[in-house]
Amino acid sequence: MRPRDDPGGDPGPGRSRGPGDRGHERAVDAIAARVRGAEPGEVPGRLCAVAVELLPVDGASVSLRSDGMPVQLGASSTHAAYLAQLQATLGDGPCRRALQTRAPVLVRDLAAGPCAHRWPVFAQQALDAGVRAVYALPLGSDSVCVGTLDLYRGTPGGLTDDQLRVARLVAGVMTVALMALPHGEEHELQDGEPWLSGLAADQDKVYQAVGMIMAQLGVGADEALARLRGDAFAHGRTALDVARDVVAHRRRFDVP
Repeated sequence: MRPRDDPGGDPGPGRSRGPGDRGHERAVDAIAARVRGAEPGEVPGRLCAVAVELLPVDGASVSLRSDGMPVQLGASSTHAAYLAQLQATLGDGPCRRALQTRAPVLVRDLAAGPCAHRWPVFAQQALDAGVRAVYALPLGSDSVCVGTLDLYRGTPGGLTDDQLRVARLVAGVMTVALMALPHGEEHELQDGEPWLSGLAADQDKVYQAVGMIMAQLGVGADEALARLRGDAFAHGRTALDVARDVVAHRRRFDVP
């Protein structure tokens, strides 16, 4: 977060603490309590859970930017995880827009005309899944966006200024947590897997499936990923579900 967006700090002389300051303090305490004692790989999921506790949203997910499809690192529920996979499968939605602009994308009502026109497929799919509002916050800095924190709500509406400040706070802590998490062979989990390898195991299946589709069809990586996404959309599935079938040899793209 930029310094001018930082909702914390002392109010300064001559200024009393208002409701927003008290809400910020409660948010800081809740975040600290949630992540205290957590293993590195648990932090993204715990921060998603505390976002749901602090804000008027029903679900939250966090995804890391990568070539091809975003890597989902955590979610507050299976439903929130599905919504993140939906955006990844379609390659469209508020999450993608936040990655491109490096600015929050706050969608008050997916059923409204502008949203339906901007993301027609995602909007309809999300509405079918019971989501009316989506708030996507970039993770990183003004110059670099490393991922997004996506918040989902079953009723239309926006966030108040204080609620947006809390959402930014969670996104800021999420960014710091992701940047500080250990990676590489020198920092392994108890089962011997580096933390990111463990979190991104499903993403590896997508890359494996893309490679297999490339070999089956004799196409490049971008075309193979597009075929994977298209097949998932045509059958009402996520790209990860189809990728699992490809890797398990239950689905071939060179067979009608």
